[in-house]
Amino acid sequence: MPSNRLFTLLVPVVSVVMGLIAGAIIMHISGFNPIDGYSALWTGAFGDAYTIGETIRRSAPYILTGLSIAFAFRTGLFNIGAEGQVLVGWLAAVWVGLTIDAPMYIHLPLAILAAAVAGGLWAFVPGILKAKLGVHEVIVTIMMNYIALFTTNEIIRKVLTSGQTTTDTIAGSASLASEWMQSITFYSRVHYGILIALFAAAIMWFIIQRTTIGYELKSVGFNQHASRYAGMNVSKNIILSMVIAGMFAGLAGAMEGLGTYGNMSVTAGFSNLGFDGIAVALLGANTAIGVVFAAFLFGALKEGAGEMPTGAGIPTELVDIIIALIIFFVASSYIIRWVIVRFKKEGK
Repeated sequence: MPSNRLFTLLVPVVSVVMGLIAGAIIMHISGFNPIDGYSALWTGAFGDAYTIGETIRRSAPYILTGLSIAFAFRTGLFNIGAEGQVLVGWLAAVWVGLTIDAPMYIHLPLAILAAAVAGGLWAFVPGILKAKLGVHEVIVTIMMNYIALFTTNEIIRKVLTSGQTTTDTIAGSASLASEWMQSITFYSRVHYGILIALFAAAIMWFIIQRTTIGYELKSVGFNQHASRYAGMNVSKNIILSMVIAGMFAGLAGAMEGLGTYGNMSVTAGFSNLGFDGIAVALLGANTAIGVVFAAFLFGALKEGAGEMPTGAGIPTELVDIIIALIIFFVASSYIIRWVIVRFKKEGK
């Protein structure tokens, strides 16, 4: 039997390879050339400095939503509400970026903090309902997604604008835009958000692996009854876990509102960043470093998909099929374990 560490490493790799192979088969059956398709995908994601910058830009919010889902998973919770937390974080960041006049060293951190706090508060509701009343967080977080969607849209139309669907552009002092990063990537939309996302991944790793709080959170996730018997405050840890997960997702919204777009529109609800974060966390085995690599993979797939119709005549929907297949193979990890064990036995 392979070690748990080796298995954790092999499953995502094998899943990605099998997903790509299955995608190639589907392309061939559909009458497309898989080599041309994947060549176009690669060119669209890494063909030049501009596409590399765009791939990095797409990866930043995926890292944060992946961390949100992964953090909750590591503590025994299912944060399906990252999508709503992204939206409220996005709105809070843009709101601060529009309404406050301050120097950049105050304005930008304040906007980022507002996004994190908004996401954390939005996740506090399912957290306290789970901790105090035993209401399953999956149900509550799903419903909170819809509340966030319609509430943010109404605020955009009635508060931040006069019936418009898109807000004004935030002040430059609240922007994550980086002139030097854009200049070396042929003026792509890459911004400082990638540094924030990588720092957040380091924070998650530190909390989970190196702090007493992280130990308690994992213990409560493994066994609430044993944790309570050991003197841990189970309710507090459940709420804290959801709040921290929500803060990560709220920061993902800030990446879009302060970095990529500089505003917020009613179409923000179509970003699917929170739901894609579930796949990122799953592929990253709910570890900080795994989430980072999985997010870059998803960023490359999403960015490269735009080149497939023009470069190879392949519809972008096939990329979604490939992603779904990768997730399927990750979810079917026990099958991959069986195959690995079987090959190991035959090799003896």
